[in-house]
Amino acid sequence: MNATVLAETEARFKADPSTARSKPTVTASLVNGRACLSAGPFNWDADLPLTLGGQNLAPSPTAYLLGALAGCAVAFLNDTLAPQFEVDIVDVTAVARCSSDARGLLAIDGVAPDLADLALEIRVSSPSPEDRVAAMLAAWRERCPIYLALMKSQSVTLTIAGGAPAG
Repeated sequence: MNATVLAETEARFKADPSTARSKPTVTASLVNGRACLSAGPFNWDADLPLTLGGQNLAPSPTAYLLGALAGCAVAFLNDTLAPQFEVDIVDVTAVARCSSDARGLLAIDGVAPDLADLALEIRVSSPSPEDRVAAMLAAWRERCPIYLALMKSQSVTLTIAGGAPAG
């Protein structure tokens, strides 16, 4: 996004805050033995490795979670925050990592299935003054929705339905 578009968006959001609100939704369905996900006009697949019963034909849900974190770092910094803070970005990369023990997914030896040791490394290359880059990175820590969702305790409303297939 460029600074003009951001300024127009800010003015619109200030004039009518309801235009800033959204409720993103992703729907997953079983298609050809793996999860087919959709959000608006976008579709993608998720799968598990062979060792966990999947076909290993698409990224795992864990890869997507890490990808959301790393992707939000790169996209939000480049598209939104850099123009807001007047930072010229030459390059930005982000690497998200975690550790896991697949035994937990198979209920082996009481091992927890949780992801652990979440980490994110962001590298920004910019000729802009260091104080502006630092302010931009501080704003990222305060405003990145994916980072904040992972850092803050969240409740998830869970509804499960089961039974015989329709039809």
